[in-house]
Amino acid sequence: MSDRPKLWTLLQEVDVVYHLAARVSVPESVLYPRDYNNVNVGGTVALMEAMRDVGVRRVVLASSGAVYGDLGEQTLTESITPNPRSPYAVSKLAAEYYVRTIGGLWGIETVSLRIFNAYGPGQHLPASHPPVVPHYLRQALRGGTLVAHGDGSQTRDYVYVDDVVSALVAAATAPNINGLVINVGSGIDTSIKDLIKYVLDATGNKAEVVYNSQTSGGVSRMRADITLAAQKLNYRPSISLTEGLRLILKRDSRFK
Repeated sequence: MSDRPKLWTLLQEVDVVYHLAARVSVPESVLYPRDYNNVNVGGTVALMEAMRDVGVRRVVLASSGAVYGDLGEQTLTESITPNPRSPYAVSKLAAEYYVRTIGGLWGIETVSLRIFNAYGPGQHLPASHPPVVPHYLRQALRGGTLVAHGDGSQTRDYVYVDDVVSALVAAATAPNINGLVINVGSGIDTSIKDLIKYVLDATGNKAEVVYNSQTSGGVSRMRADITLAAQKLNYRPSISLTEGLRLILKRDSRFK
């Protein structure tokens, strides 16, 4: 991301850039906040400089619903003041501000998509701090233990990768979105308890479920208001969580 000559070469004759490169683990960001700032913020600024130099017209930034933090029971609209609770969330919010501010100064159209809990086939599954959907699927298929932090009542807005891609594609050419921040989610929040139930139903397996009350479940509720996405991007998420889980099992060879 910081190799300017390489970026100049890659960006020749490019009209629109999708900026999805980032470090994305919340727990890891707590351990290594400087690394997250260097990549997610510094890398974003370096990319914007290269775009300015070669004349790219628009950038679509993949931001995160994590920037909202814990705002209670309300559905999250773009007009709400963010309250980031982790270095990862801070870095994504800072990237939004940099993109919009210097994009305006340099004549580059910008739009930031606050993507909520995206999941789907091929999702990276590291040994430490794995994303919850593929981790639970793997544990269930192996007959392992599904561990939930807190009491499992915390909710997240899970959005299937195909729906995310539809929003990204639309954002490349949609009119009248310069400078906007737009939520991309399913518009439905699901508790960890319900996610576990759906995973066990999808796999047809039984597994031990442990709720670890000694650890925090994180933000209490996450649900995207996707009204603006519908208006500006004609965004209509079409894949439910239960269907998405079945598609992962069907399409991802790791779960055969």
